[in-house]
Amino acid sequence: MSNGTARKLPEKSSATKKANATGPAVDYTLLVPVLLLVGIGVAMVYSASCEVALKQFGNEYYFLKKQFTFAAVGCPVMLLLAFVPYRVYRPLVYLFLASAIVLLIAVLVSGAGQTAGGATRWLRIRGISFQPIEFAKLALIIFMAYSLSKKQEHIETLNIGFLPHVIVLCLFSVLVLLQPDFGSMAILWLLAWVVMYAGRVPFRHLAAAFCLVLPLAAYLVVSSEYRLKRYLTFLDPWKYPLDEGYQIIHSLMAFGSGGVLGKGFGQGYQKLFYLPAPHTDFIFSVIGEEGGWIWVLILLMLYLILLWRGIEIARGRPDFFGSLMALGITVAIALQAIVNMGVNLSLLPTKGLTLPFLSYGGTSLLINMVLIGILMNIGKRQVR
Repeated sequence: MSNGTARKLPEKSSATKKANATGPAVDYTLLVPVLLLVGIGVAMVYSASCEVALKQFGNEYYFLKKQFTFAAVGCPVMLLLAFVPYRVYRPLVYLFLASAIVLLIAVLVSGAGQTAGGATRWLRIRGISFQPIEFAKLALIIFMAYSLSKKQEHIETLNIGFLPHVIVLCLFSVLVLLQPDFGSMAILWLLAWVVMYAGRVPFRHLAAAFCLVLPLAAYLVVSSEYRLKRYLTFLDPWKYPLDEGYQIIHSLMAFGSGGVLGKGFGQGYQKLFYLPAPHTDFIFSVIGEEGGWIWVLILLMLYLILLWRGIEIARGRPDFFGSLMALGITVAIALQAIVNMGVNLSLLPTKGLTLPFLSYGGTSLLINMVLIGILMNIGKRQVR
C-alpha cells in the first residue's frame, strides 16, 4: 500500500458534503475556552506583574493595561476572521511568506531590532514592539498547507514533495537561530514535520532528514555555552541554584507551595522578585502557586478542548488545504503550550516561550487569536 493511500481517509458522499458544508459562524467549542483563557490571562498578568510594574514604571497597572488592550483588539479580530473564507489565504501565501522573511531579516540588520535577555527577537516600529517569529509561524502554516495540498500528485517525489518545504524551513530556521531563538526554531521543525506527515510526505524522507537534523541540533546545543548549561541545569537544577537553575527551582517551589487549593489570587510569594519573568515565561508557575493544582487542571482541560476541536475540524476537512491549515494551527498552539508547561514543571530544558493566551505579550496573543479565528472559519465549512 502506498504512503498516500495508507493515510487517506474515506471520502464522504456528495450528499453528505452538500448537507454539511456550512455550520455556525461562531464555534463556541473554540470561542468559550479561548475567552476563558484570555480572561484568566489578563487577571494573572496583573497578579504576576503588579509588583514588577510598580518598581520599574511606578504604575502597578502598567502590564495589565497593555494586556487588556491587546485582548480587546484581539477579540473582534478573531470574530471578524471567523467570517472571512479561509480560501482567501491561498493566493496570498507567497506574500505572507515574503513578509515573514523580510521581518525576520529586519530584526537582525536594522536599528529597529530590540534586544532583551541577550536575544534580539523584537522589532520596534514607531513605538510598537512585536515578534516577527509569531507572524512567521502563521506564514509557515499557510505555506505548508497550500504547497502540500497542491502537490499531492507528486507528493512522494523527493524534489517536489519534500525538498521545497525543507528549504523554506531551513531559511526560517537560520534567521530565527541568528536572533538567537533555539526554542522557536525547534517548534517550527516539529510543526512542519507533523504537517508534512499529515500531508502524505513519505515517512522515509522525514525519517532520513530527522536522522540528519538530530546530530546538528545536538551540535548546536553543545557548541553554545549557555545552551549546554541549560541542558545540564535541566538534568540537575539544584546543582546551579544561583544562576541557570534559579528559575526552575523557584518555579518548582511555586507549584509546591501552592498545593491543591493554592494560596489565593494575588497571594503568591515567588512572583515577588524571586521568580524571573513571572508574567511572561513563568506565568504558569504563578497560577500553580495562587490557584493550586485545581486551576492547573482547569487550564489543561481548556487546552485539551481546543486540541480536540482543532483535530475534529482537520478530520472533517472541506478540502486538503483547509485540513492541513486546521491541523497546523492546532499543532502550533498545542506545541507551544506543552513546551511552556514542560519548562515550568522542569520536564523540559528552559526555553523562552510564552503560554498561549495567558502570558503577557501582544504579538503572541494577537497572532494566536488570529489563528483561532481562521480555525473557526475552517470549522464553519467542515464536512461532518
